[in-house]
Formats: sequence, C-alpha cells, structure tokens
Amino acid sequence: MKTIGMLGGMSWESTALYYRSINELVRQQLGGLHSAKIVLHSVDFEEIETLQRAGDWQRAGEILGEAARGLELVGADFLLICTNTMHLVAAQVSEYIQIPLLHLADATATRLRDAGVTKVGLLGTAYTMEQVFYKERIEAAGIEVIVPDKAGRDEVNRIIFTELCLGVVNDDSREIYLQQIEQMRSAGVQAVIEGCTEITMLLQPQHTDMPLFDTTAIHAEEAVRLALVGG
Repeated sequence: MKTIGMLGGMSWESTALYYRSINELVRQQLGGLHSAKIVLHSVDFEEIETLQRAGDWQRAGEILGEAARGLELVGADFLLICTNTMHLVAAQVSEYIQIPLLHLADATATRLRDAGVTKVGLLGTAYTMEQVFYKERIEAAGIEVIVPDKAGRDEVNRIIFTELCLGVVNDDSREIYLQQIEQMRSAGVQAVIEGCTEITMLLQPQHTDMPLFDTTAIHAEEAVRLALVGG
C-alpha cells in the first residue's frame, strides 16, 4: 500500500471527511483492521484564508509547497490538496515535490465524462466559481460549466466561510443552495459539482433529484485506488 500525503486544514472540517472516507474505503476493500497509510500536514486556515482575501496566492502557494515537500520527505508517495479552492496553486505546489499530485478537478472531470455529463453546474467558493483554474480543467474534458449569477455566488460563498467551515449546518442555507441548483437546472445543467469540500456537509443526494458530484468522495476514492495499485 502506498502512503497518501494530505495537505489539509482548509478547513479541518473537510479534512476530517477526507480522513474518514479514505480509511473507510481501505477497510472496505482490504477488510479486517486495515486502514490507510497517511501523512497529514494540517495548516492554520486563518492564515491561508487571509492570504486568499488579500489575493496573495504566491505566498499561499509557498506555504503549501513547503508543507508538501515535508510530506514527501516523511514518505508520502503522492499528494492530495484536500480543498478545491487551493488547487489554484496546484502547479506551484507541484514545483516543490517529485511525487505526483492527484488533481481534484481532473478526477472530477473523469467522473463527469464517464457519466455522460456534457453540461454541469458548479458550486464552490467565489474563487472556484469565478476564476478559471478549476473550470478550465472540467472544460478540457468537453464539459460546459455553469455557475450561479453574482448574487447567488455571493450567497454560496458566504455560507461556506461563515457556516460550513465552522461546522454549522443550517436548513435555511440548504434551501439557498437548492434554489441555486434549480436556477442552474433551468440553464440546462445535467448535474452539479459540489466544488467545495465542505458542501457535502450541507447537501446530500436525498435533498435533490439533481445528480451531485461530491468532490471530496471522488478525490478520496481516487486516492485509495492509487494507493492500492500493486497491493
């Protein structure tokens, strides 16, 4: 079994979901008392979020790159950045390491393509919805990406940072997300990407008949697949 390197803490709520999902998948596949081999670097999200708001992605990338190098030095065979938004600096992080970085958007694009989706809605932080670093990876697979309007993006983003990152799950906020999904449905989307690792805390398949692509689950499943290749 390969050792999974995890860059987490952005937020720790979603990192906890990653940790549980990866270990449960390994136990399901190998049985007994098996669990995943993981090395984790969990950052102080306040520091990273401050850099996000300031637009200082260079410094944020340096912090994650240095952490990634540390994970490689202690035995990680490949790396996960356990957040959608910080894939904005994925290329920069890769410059610090020799091991592969398993890109979340690429894994998601593969699942969408395999499911026959050609037009997808995207919910995530404002950075993920508004910048190209994420959408272009999905579009490269021949899939059109639709996001909410400006007011909708603001609400989706607000709920992530003021509620979900703090572990708060609010029924009224779920209704806001469902309204955004319905608006994107009217634009012809066939599925919706839960493009922030905390969104799965709020929105589950039982809440909507729109197919949801849970990026946390997808990333975790791909990590386990890679970790178990070759036994």
